[in-house]
Amino acid sequence: MNPSRPSATHVAVQNGRIVAVGSFDEIVATSGAKVDDRFKDKVLLPGFVEGHSHIMEGMMWSLPYVGAFDRRSPEGKLVQGLPDIDAIVARLQEAEAAMTDPEAPLFAWGFDPLHIGGVSLTRQDLDRVSTTRSIMVVHASFHISNVNTIVLQRAELDRTTNISGVVMGKDGEPSGEVQGIAARFRVFRVLGTNPLSGNLTADDVNRYAASSCIQGVTTITDLHNDLADLTIEVYRAASRRDDFSVRLVPAMASVSHSPEQGVEKIKTLKASNNDKLHYGIVKLVVDGSIQGFTARLRWPGYHNGAPNGLWYIAPEELPSIVAAYHNAGIQLHIHTNGDEATEVALDAVEAAQIAKPRPDHRHTLQHCQMADAAQFKRMKSLGMCVNLFSNHVYYWGESHYELTMGPERANRLDATGTALRVGVPFAIHSDAPVTPLSPLFTAWCAVNRVSSSGRVLGKETEALTVEQALAAITINAAYTLKLDHIVGSIEAGKYADFAVLDEDPFEVAPEKLKDIAIWGTVVGGHVREAPRA
Repeated sequence: MNPSRPSATHVAVQNGRIVAVGSFDEIVATSGAKVDDRFKDKVLLPGFVEGHSHIMEGMMWSLPYVGAFDRRSPEGKLVQGLPDIDAIVARLQEAEAAMTDPEAPLFAWGFDPLHIGGVSLTRQDLDRVSTTRSIMVVHASFHISNVNTIVLQRAELDRTTNISGVVMGKDGEPSGEVQGIAARFRVFRVLGTNPLSGNLTADDVNRYAASSCIQGVTTITDLHNDLADLTIEVYRAASRRDDFSVRLVPAMASVSHSPEQGVEKIKTLKASNNDKLHYGIVKLVVDGSIQGFTARLRWPGYHNGAPNGLWYIAPEELPSIVAAYHNAGIQLHIHTNGDEATEVALDAVEAAQIAKPRPDHRHTLQHCQMADAAQFKRMKSLGMCVNLFSNHVYYWGESHYELTMGPERANRLDATGTALRVGVPFAIHSDAPVTPLSPLFTAWCAVNRVSSSGRVLGKETEALTVEQALAAITINAAYTLKLDHIVGSIEAGKYADFAVLDEDPFEVAPEKLKDIAIWGTVVGGHVREAPRA
């Protein structure tokens, strides 16, 4: 990813940074440097940059996983996916039986009805696990949860409830599914904790770093965090350890602070940045998820006729929030899944730019799955970036084709080809733990554009080459984080951060890109072999 030296056989490292890149004669023979040949049969790429993931990838693995697809844990263990409701209930029953505190709630994660034939997980299903213990299962999208009857009763959610996001069953009573912010916050209050933003521990951060190492990631985001004092202290302590094997970029959740408070907090946090901890960005969440039918879509709306989704930030409030951070010189990362949400976000950034032009702001739309060519052209004219959720093509491509978007719009899902043609700087991401943290898999999705059922979506117009996809998980992702001056490519002056691979991705068939084994990582010259179960 270094245009002046696309490939090389040797890299010289001193004090955690790259001194030179070239051949043996150029570097070693002329300098007398010590030769470290432990990677002579490996391939070094720039350390992968995951521009949209969450610390929940570390936190969730302390809870039972109930998703449909196999996942690899931070210890390197393969955890089997579950094919149906009975298998999910059985795993929850096993977890509940192992709990010693009868008052403690049981949380699990990873469920998505679209992955098991559209079958819902109801309160009656969770009542089979326990009628006395509170139970919450968080969806793979993290925008929806399912709870058992006792949780609904304690939260006083019944057929008379008028809070948005409480889904009713065929019997006219709450089904156990709660969506969006208002309904779930009410549930979190009666549970006494929020598993999505609970008390962060050093173990959570270590699991996150271990998962990163397994996948060759050396720079990773936590792209939506309240940044409570405890979290800030845990991150500070972790980042100052020599053996901490990742560079961490947290984003402050805008919902947790007023814009005025947020601006001041970011200024304070940036003063504590170090080589492995980079504060400075703010995350706005405008809508929900397409597969959860909580994203906001423009006309003609959802392909199957479902009602439009939820606004997480009211459209009339968004411009003032964007303007406050824009005027303070802070970079925004804005979650928009549906194209209506994207349009509202573009309007807000445009208004902010007209009122106070800012060169190189790099405000970045995150996910942005349904954007069309006209919206990409607006991004270009506004100086914006986009980070596209390529993994969606595999995990939900079939559902989008059949249910949510229909064939035409599904073929432009996560339009990396359009971004490339228009000239919008773009990255691709996993949104881990929504989908597995694995940049090579994400690159494979962008190159091959095939769904889990084998349907190919928009490959002729939206697919990337292998080189373009690798750029999107290295130097391009670093650009969207304003870190491309220190990470993202192997060139003199940058941190010595490498992904260590067993094979050259330019020499394997494109359809095998996801299968390349990763030995581990190098971060600032410190070598870490990936854990293997």
